[in-house]
Amino acid sequence: MSTEVSRRHVLAAGAALAGSAALIAGSEGTAGAAPAPAGTGAEKSRAKPTIVLVHGGYADSSCWNATIAKLQDKGYTTISAANPLRGIPTDAPYVASLLDSISGPVVLVAHSMGGTVITNAAAGKANVKALVYIAAFVPDVGETQGELITKFPGSEVEPVSVPVPYTKADGTTGIDLYLGKDGQAAFAADISTADFRVLQATQRPFDADSFTFPTTAAAWRSIPSWGLVAGRDKAIPPACERWMYSRANARKIVEVPRSSHVVMLSHPKAVADLITEAARSVG
Repeated sequence: MSTEVSRRHVLAAGAALAGSAALIAGSEGTAGAAPAPAGTGAEKSRAKPTIVLVHGGYADSSCWNATIAKLQDKGYTTISAANPLRGIPTDAPYVASLLDSISGPVVLVAHSMGGTVITNAAAGKANVKALVYIAAFVPDVGETQGELITKFPGSEVEPVSVPVPYTKADGTTGIDLYLGKDGQAAFAADISTADFRVLQATQRPFDADSFTFPTTAAAWRSIPSWGLVAGRDKAIPPACERWMYSRANARKIVEVPRSSHVVMLSHPKAVADLITEAARSVG
């Protein structure tokens, strides 16, 4: 093969590789890709609110995984906050700082004790456009979770909660509460035993004092809210959930009649659908 022929082959191969690289860059949305024309699906996706999800006790951020997958399929940016579970004075400022780091509108979602956190954390946050409570506490100013969970009969989690002492930063002793191995019927009756074992093994405990701190703000008084009732909830009684959502003048209350407390695990579509409806309603 002559030198000139070899040179032509090299140039041709280089041109082909450059063309392939340009196509790949365009498909992956790299910095070199042309901006999407106005009105395209890509632009609309960027305009959607960020969904921030806050877990409750006996769980961690991964409890939202199935719900997140469905929201991401719909084009929503999602963040699953790591709730410290130390009580309002710690948890609310922590989540509030996360909200401050997000540019653009936010739909703030919470499960269980996370509802107390977002009720306090979202107060005064102009970027939070909607609150979505999923089998969650919705306290008013001055109320504690301890008061609300006993307002209606039906909660069965206290007997299956295991107290474990721990040393706080100041050297005093606190009490963490873990969900015991016999807690499935009270907490997660409608997921498989295998899934419950994973949940129970990976849970984050909450400080028992969480039930004693009074709420200092009620963000639902100024931010539109939505609520989901777990019809067979034995952690927060369904009657309590209905009452709290009604008091908060929730724009929509949906019920999943056969769901346990962990509705985001057993019925993630229903949870994602309500969150999506809230997100669409606030633009």
